[in-house]
Amino acid sequence: MARERHVRLPLLDKVSTTPGRKSLVFAAVLPLLTLLDVFTLPSLRLDAFLARASWAVELVALALLFEHASEKQRRWLILGHCALGSFFYLALVYTTGGLESPYVHLVPTLPLLTAFTYPEESGSAVACGIGCALVMMAQVPMGAASFAQAAGWLSILGSATFFGVFGSNQFRKAAAAQNESRLERARRETLEKLARAELKRTQSERLATVGRLAASVMHEINNPLAFVRANIHFVETEVLAQPLSAELRQELEEVFAETRAGMERIQQIVTDLKGFSHSMDAEEARVCSLGEVVQDAARLASIRLKSVGTLKVEVPAELPQVFITPRRLAQVLLNLLVNASDALEEARVPQGEVRVRGEVLGKRVVLLVEDNGPGFPPQVLPRLFESFFTTKGPEKGTGLGLSISRELVERFGGSLIAENRPEGGARLRIELPIHEPGHEPRKSGA
Repeated sequence: MARERHVRLPLLDKVSTTPGRKSLVFAAVLPLLTLLDVFTLPSLRLDAFLARASWAVELVALALLFEHASEKQRRWLILGHCALGSFFYLALVYTTGGLESPYVHLVPTLPLLTAFTYPEESGSAVACGIGCALVMMAQVPMGAASFAQAAGWLSILGSATFFGVFGSNQFRKAAAAQNESRLERARRETLEKLARAELKRTQSERLATVGRLAASVMHEINNPLAFVRANIHFVETEVLAQPLSAELRQELEEVFAETRAGMERIQQIVTDLKGFSHSMDAEEARVCSLGEVVQDAARLASIRLKSVGTLKVEVPAELPQVFITPRRLAQVLLNLLVNASDALEEARVPQGEVRVRGEVLGKRVVLLVEDNGPGFPPQVLPRLFESFFTTKGPEKGTGLGLSISRELVERFGGSLIAENRPEGGARLRIELPIHEPGHEPRKSGA
């Protein structure tokens, strides 16, 4: 019983706004139906018109009462209306000839029509069926000869009432199942939104923690690096000031030059990491050249790529500018380049190669990150951007890199698409709209 009440009340809430309007429409149409008597009766009858007019008044009263009634009162109003409706229709039958009326043939359909009109309330068909049976029995003349006729009417009305109740019950079951499915879908969507929000919060906290740790580590690296640079300069000055052979002097100069280059490389890496350690949300979107962004990401990725293959950057300097947050795009490119190096390493490609190409396609700038590895398996490609989906081991990836990368690109009106190259290998395509002065794209998130 508790379940039935839980199912029916929402249905009535959904349908309860319509009986008032329907009643007013039927009330306006009923008196006009008197014109049908011109074609079905020898002459117009005033009592038939009065029956329709009384029915219209009842419908107007229903509409007025229904608007201010409680839920329980509305159910009783519907049941009473269904019983009165059958009474008024049978009054019309009586005034237009009784059992000889042309409208009497529609009497068996009244319970079905009522169930169709108010499917949320199974009692409507029962109330209409009982009303029709009582009034019809009053019109059937008494006598043994009319017993079969009365039994026939009762059986027809009973059958119509049964099917009306059955149909309304089926409707309520289907509506209840639909409501449950809708609620379950809404619940799942809510849980997914909460999970995504929690994921973003956790990711932000992790990035902030990593940024603080990186800043501390870089500070610790910079101090000894300054000592090493000063000491190397001192040693170089003192050693080269000694009388040395030309061959040894040239060899020492090359050693010191390589040492300085190595220290500059370390300094550049520290500088790049320092930029990534800052909160990227603090940097506003701006108009920038893609060449600079690609070079920053390639410089960081080259540390990982040099052990598995070569990195080639083919991004023309004359590419049109785009409106983005440079470090966000650099983060995306770095993630794609690291993924490519992981794929080459796992596949043990003998001469691995990763290529970054830039081109213009219509009103969009395209960056292509390609490799000559095995490419994406067909069963993996459709799920590549799903959160937490990864083909790497738990120690190498969480399955969030590509989904976050696509979200970052989409925030500036772009798209990130994965595909396999016809000649073999994987390709990730970043498309961004060309910047038009005065038409900065609206970001979808911070």
